[in-house]
Amino acid sequence: MKHRFLACCSQLLSWTTLIIAAPAGPPLVANEQLHYNVNWPSGLSLGEATLSAASSTAQDGGALHLKFDLDAGIPGFSISDRYRSDAAGEFCSSEFDRTIAHGRKKTDEKTTFDSHNKTATRETLGGGRSVLDASSCSRDALAFLYYVRHELSEGRMPQPQKVFLGAPYDIRLEFRGTETIRVTDKPMEADRFAASAKGPASSISFDVFFLKDRARTPALVRVPFALGTFSMELVK
Repeated sequence: MKHRFLACCSQLLSWTTLIIAAPAGPPLVANEQLHYNVNWPSGLSLGEATLSAASSTAQDGGALHLKFDLDAGIPGFSISDRYRSDAAGEFCSSEFDRTIAHGRKKTDEKTTFDSHNKTATRETLGGGRSVLDASSCSRDALAFLYYVRHELSEGRMPQPQKVFLGAPYDIRLEFRGTETIRVTDKPMEADRFAASAKGPASSISFDVFFLKDRARTPALVRVPFALGTFSMELVK
């Protein structure tokens, strides 16, 4: 039971971080690496996560290369999640790779986006293949995170849309006000957003806090469960 709960927690925490390059111009965050602690409701550490971005040169189309890594677990059950995204323009996805290992369960899949035909092809290593309806500018979860940050930096509310994390999810954000949170033991102001994502077989809800800096850095994620609220907190 605890192992299944941890795996579920990993997926939701990945989603929240993966929520969170300006169109027709240089990206807002050309190169960055952010580190997070993943914590139990008690505050004890469950693991660590890293979110990073790098941009290609103009000769390569100025694409963004995005990564999210999560390593967590308890004795006897480890979690290792790896997400990779290539996006360009208005954060339109071209490829999204997802490699996850929850205990003995492993998944390795790639989603390739075709903006011309408005499709997203999802392929699992050693498994199946499916073609999903998409748009001319579809976003995977990582690309959507950076799209959200850009929109907030421009004073705009991100619009509800379909986002791909393996399966497609309908996601929306709702502004819940500004709060003071602690980041590396310092009080800082952050905007709180309630996020909800509904997929073909599941739905999730969580809170995301973005700092009021120019980059709109995602500083805190809170995911409520029956056992309490798990969190992912920016450390540097």
